[in-house]
Amino acid sequence: MKNLALLGSTGSIGRNVCAVVRQFPERFRLLSLAAGRNIELLARQVEEFAPAYVSVACESLVAPLADLLPAAYRNSIVWGEQGLCQVATLPEVNMVVSAVVGATGLQPTLAAIRAGKDIGLANKETLVMAGRLIMAEVRRQGVHLLPIDSEHSAIFQALEAGRSQDVSRLLLTASGGPFRALSAAELELVEVEAALAHPNWSMGKKISIDSATLMNKGLEVIEARWLFDMEPEKIEVVVHPQSIVHSLVEYQDGSIVAQLGIPDMRIPIAYALSYPERMSLALPRLDLTRSTLDFEEPDHARFPALQLAYSALMEGGTRPAVLNAANEVAVAAFLSGTIRFPRIAQVVSEALALCAQGDELDLEAVVAADAEARWRANQLISSFSS
Repeated sequence: MKNLALLGSTGSIGRNVCAVVRQFPERFRLLSLAAGRNIELLARQVEEFAPAYVSVACESLVAPLADLLPAAYRNSIVWGEQGLCQVATLPEVNMVVSAVVGATGLQPTLAAIRAGKDIGLANKETLVMAGRLIMAEVRRQGVHLLPIDSEHSAIFQALEAGRSQDVSRLLLTASGGPFRALSAAELELVEVEAALAHPNWSMGKKISIDSATLMNKGLEVIEARWLFDMEPEKIEVVVHPQSIVHSLVEYQDGSIVAQLGIPDMRIPIAYALSYPERMSLALPRLDLTRSTLDFEEPDHARFPALQLAYSALMEGGTRPAVLNAANEVAVAAFLSGTIRFPRIAQVVSEALALCAQGDELDLEAVVAADAEARWRANQLISSFSS
């Protein structure tokens, strides 16, 4: 029995983790659950999985959640960043699934690694913000960090076909999002509802917008650089609208190894939880006779966020942390109707130009860069709307 701590239990990834655990109750136990503000769903998850500890976003949610739970949980609810770290480092936990959204995932994921826990990583921002630091800690503690993002899981699997020194490049596939065929003029007019309507995947709001801007793919490039110890120039992005080929690895002899499957997050989740085994999932199988596979280059002019991510990665230091923080603020502003869609990348670009550089191996410098970028981004957004 593998005891899991699930951070982000009520989000899209978290719900899919619960679905996998539900199918294999003899193999996995959700020992602790951490969620944000959706206490109604969290209460239902607690009722079903009976975790030992529960965490919520803030102290003000503790009493309302306690009212929804049996009395035995009144002293088992923690909150905030400290609560996330607490449920991620319980002695009985074997593996932490880090599925919270955004920079919030950095500290608890790092705490779990330092506590000797294996990590199932769906929170790409952890490696975007502090990839060099995180991977150094993974090596120091001798833990496993297993990718849950479908693209990184695909690369992880394809890399098992050969030696790392024989890899020529990694090819991350991108669906292109809902606006792949729109002109720059049309992108100025898109509405939030359209941006949230991903053609292939059911995802949370933030990652859906990132997919529409291609920033999600930029963040994944940075994540892949650290996860697979691959230089940026060997990581490429190719648009694949069908989301059947989840990513590819090219070897120096010209062979390309790909991982294919239906677009369902339960597949990479189950692989990370059971690695190196594979479990029989109750899912439809991919029918290649009914599948079309198209590939094209990303359009950097219409979707500049991807190139901004490459530039931040190449510059190094705390630039990726700035990129991520400014993007989080800009996406929230778009979702609230404060700025138009193309302004998201503009906010990120200008924040990168304004923020100071820092040491990527210094956690305090990373946190400070995150804070400065959020302040700069909010100032830029205010100037746009004034």
